[in-house]
Amino acid sequence: MRTVFLLMLSNVFMTFAWYAHLKDLKTAPWFLAVLVSWGLAFFEYMLQVPANRVGYGTFSLGQLKILQEVIALAVFVPFAVFYMGQPLKLDYLWAGLCLGGAVFFIFRG
Repeated sequence: MRTVFLLMLSNVFMTFAWYAHLKDLKTAPWFLAVLVSWGLAFFEYMLQVPANRVGYGTFSLGQLKILQEVIALAVFVPFAVFYMGQPLKLDYLWAGLCLGGAVFFIFRG
């Protein structure tokens, strides 16, 4: 569970680093957005690297990757809807179902 918790926190920072500048810094020079994003990405990596180190061995490399993708979507959808003001679409559900298939195949057996 520690791996999942750390990856969830990591993904919050990752999502803000990748996309928040589109809303908050849209009139700022691009290099300022890069610097802010790098600052946020530092905290992402401070959580993501330990998460993968703790999880590797309990999870295979492929399982860690698919787990990361599921968590990324679970963090991204609320971010997109509540922070960025994007409409909630059924496409998120379909993407989640596709990831559910990936989870099935990578975790089976």
